[in-house]
Amino acid sequence: MIEIKQKIQFSNGPSGRRRISKRTRATAELPNGRVPRISKLMALAIRFDGLIRAGTVTDQSELARLAKVTQPRMTQIMNLLHLAPDIQEQLLLLPVVASGRDPIHEKMLRPVVAEPCWQRQRELWEKLISDKP
Repeated sequence: MIEIKQKIQFSNGPSGRRRISKRTRATAELPNGRVPRISKLMALAIRFDGLIRAGTVTDQSELARLAKVTQPRMTQIMNLLHLAPDIQEQLLLLPVVASGRDPIHEKMLRPVVAEPCWQRQRELWEKLISDKP
């Protein structure tokens, strides 16, 4: 036997009859939109790095095979780990995208990732996000 527990909210209908409210508190708390793709890629890069460090997978080539992506694409994803920690955090905490295209994508970050100096990365990052609406 399966038992389902769910909170429901009642409201008064047009003739005074009680009915289940269409909008419950749980649905009201959910943000509208989707998580930006770059946030997902950053989370994947961190997860993949953990798998390599733990010895679950041997290298990026094996990860690429398992994830069914090319080795260059896996390198692009893993290069996000070269970003300064505060930039990584900002990528993970980007606001949800309500509609349309993501404001920041991985290709835009490649020049930032290519910079080895974290201070210079931060300058490039600030310039990148200040150009966005």
